[in-house]
Amino acid sequence: MTIERRLKPQINVDLTPLIDVVFQLVIFFMISSTFKTAPGIELILPDSGTATSITITELTVVAVSEDEVYVNKTRTTAVGAEAVVRAELEGRSASDVQAVLEAGADAPYQLVVTLLDSLKKNGVDSVGLSTRPAGEDSP
Repeated sequence: MTIERRLKPQINVDLTPLIDVVFQLVIFFMISSTFKTAPGIELILPDSGTATSITITELTVVAVSEDEVYVNKTRTTAVGAEAVVRAELEGRSASDVQAVLEAGADAPYQLVVTLLDSLKKNGVDSVGLSTRPAGEDSP
């Protein structure tokens, strides 16, 4: 005669909902995260009481030092900036191009003037200087 024992209940954990939640979190963080634009250089911009925001620029010049200048994403020097600007504007009407010049608050004035001259020599008349609103904390 055999005695039947009560069977212990089998517990199965379904991981499908957990995987769904993890995928939802991954998608949420991918969508909500922000990325730095352009060359990734952090500048402390000078303050300005009349700073306004612009949305569309076709040419961005970032001045870090005499030996490190970025035209859009192309690295060059202050002396070579004129040739890089000419190459960036190739095939376009330079008078219609809007440019933004970003230089740190401690950038030499001569560097800013040299870059403005290189833009002007290539026919770019509309140049904005990037600043930050007065009283805003530095990054």
